[in-house]
Amino acid sequence: MSESKRYFLDVSYKGTRYHGWQIQENAFTVQEALETGLSTYFRNPISVMGSGRTDTGVHAYSQVCHFETDQDIDREKFLRAINGILPKDISINSIREVKANAHARFSAKNRSYVYRMILQKSPFIEDYVWRHYFNPDIDRMNEAARILLEYNDFECFSKIHTAVKHFRCEIKSAHWEQKDGELQFHITANRFLRGMVRAIVGTLVSIGLGKREPEDLHQIIESRNRENAGKSAPASGLFFSRVEYSEDIYLD
Repeated sequence: MSESKRYFLDVSYKGTRYHGWQIQENAFTVQEALETGLSTYFRNPISVMGSGRTDTGVHAYSQVCHFETDQDIDREKFLRAINGILPKDISINSIREVKANAHARFSAKNRSYVYRMILQKSPFIEDYVWRHYFNPDIDRMNEAARILLEYNDFECFSKIHTAVKHFRCEIKSAHWEQKDGELQFHITANRFLRGMVRAIVGTLVSIGLGKREPEDLHQIIESRNRENAGKSAPASGLFFSRVEYSEDIYLD
């Protein structure tokens, strides 16, 4: 029997019918669906560890998780077979062997999200966007987004009663752009708090609609009070878009 090896999977999923990434009682999750599919393929129990959690209804262009197996893998055959086993709203895009100590969560350098808004009704993408009825000012939202880079404590944007030791995050970039008829918010950080991106988007949109001023974001962040930030944007428009690792963790 071969020695156990560790692999990274790049996974995409539509989060609409899942209660987020992480396995939990009495709820169907992406992690559970993946583990069931992999265990079926390998005919052995397989567990996976994700690079981060996504909440109920949130999607992923590129989520990374790792697993171990002592079975040899023909990658082309594996990808074809596993994508036939998994539900139609989950796909594995690639598989790469990594060093034994590489960890999908703890080895990650940065994580990125994109949030998508549309201002006109579009029945084909309603599950993937926030359909908004008013046109926020993108310049005001970008002015406020730049303020995020001045801080590293974002308790005001975190869900309450979460089991985290601290609320510090290093936001590397944050900006809005108009693309393909959408307003898209892009944000990259070393880590994110639960509900953080949706709370930021909701707050920035309220600024874009003139309900608050961009400079009000200073007071909101410094208050460390979730009640002072805006309402969370709907989960449907949020995508986990990228995870960055050092290339030296890969063995292929």
